[in-house]
Amino acid sequence: MTHNETHVTVTRTMDVPAKELFSVLTLPARHHEFDGSGTVRNSDDTERITKTGEKFVMNMHRDAMGGDYRTHNFVTAYDENKMVGWKPAPEAEDGTAPTEPLGWEWLYELKSQGNDSTEVTLTYDWSDVTDEKLLKQVGFPAIPEEDLEESLNLLAAAATKD
Repeated sequence: MTHNETHVTVTRTMDVPAKELFSVLTLPARHHEFDGSGTVRNSDDTERITKTGEKFVMNMHRDAMGGDYRTHNFVTAYDENKMVGWKPAPEAEDGTAPTEPLGWEWLYELKSQGNDSTEVTLTYDWSDVTDEKLLKQVGFPAIPEEDLEESLNLLAAAATKD
């Protein structure tokens, strides 16, 4: 685990093949199953993530964000069975979709440790957030390290329940 001024990273080895973990991570409809923060409710999108540049929409809830809200997530990293990441941006109050992310990223890296084991690294990185007002408003890290650890626990459970 690492934690500095601009990111938090947690790592865990799971007794699950990388392919199965990647399958869960790339299906937005399953993201609520491994959200350790409890903010993800469900996804508007049922299509699997297949490449960088795609976008998927999530329905969220967080009291600090005013309750229910939606995020548009821009896929920033994709390497089959090895890596997937996205940068979110909340939808405007009038329902207008954002045209670009606001700078923080969720990145999952998978390193196979053999046929049935994978080292999973989750990084929550806000180093691209340059808007001082946003930095102060959100109070990064908005999601604590314990929630990231829980996300990895829940990911292992989600991948083994199939």
